[in-house]
Amino acid sequence: MSAIDAYLGAAGQAVALLRKPEVAAAWEQPSALAEMTVGGLAGHLAYQIFSVGSAMQEPTSEAAPIPLLEHYARAVWIDAPLDGEINVGIRAKGEGIASEGAQSLWKRAQASFAEQQTNLAGHSGDQAVFMPQTGWALSLNDFLATRMMELAVHMDDLAVSVGLAAQELPDAAFDPVLVLLARLAVRRHGQAALLRALSRAERAPAVINAI
Repeated sequence: MSAIDAYLGAAGQAVALLRKPEVAAAWEQPSALAEMTVGGLAGHLAYQIFSVGSAMQEPTSEAAPIPLLEHYARAVWIDAPLDGEINVGIRAKGEGIASEGAQSLWKRAQASFAEQQTNLAGHSGDQAVFMPQTGWALSLNDFLATRMMELAVHMDDLAVSVGLAAQELPDAAFDPVLVLLARLAVRRHGQAALLRALSRAERAPAVINAI
């Protein structure tokens, strides 16, 4: 299965989650993420879908795509404090998107997803995708891997926030997320830490977070 199909599978699940009545009912309540409402978290989740539509509307990039791990090495939000400017901005953006309300947000996410089901067809995974918010390009496959990771993590956050069971992603969507998170965890903690966390409980480190 292509990265495009895998992404569309994950995005479809995110859209379905946004429609859940439990999400709308808890819209103004605190979420599982500090200083973020359920609505703000839903807005941040929906943004991951909107960002794909926006990126695909950018002119074809002539810049060479950078490697996926280099993208995260440059990311200013990793390790930024909760009250840091970048995280404050991320929360504000999510809350701003949520201000349209649960039903309106779901409809907009559904419409964006439907467009992508058509518009992504025929694109090459090697195509360079320029991201204005970062100032550099990724290959389409790598860009979609970043979106699948965000969707997977924040679908879990949102489900936990409203008392729903965590959703199981198809293997085609979960595998690239797993590989990406494992590589980020190794970069942060080293190979031995990850190996021990997965295979040796008696020597497992206390933390093995990827981000």
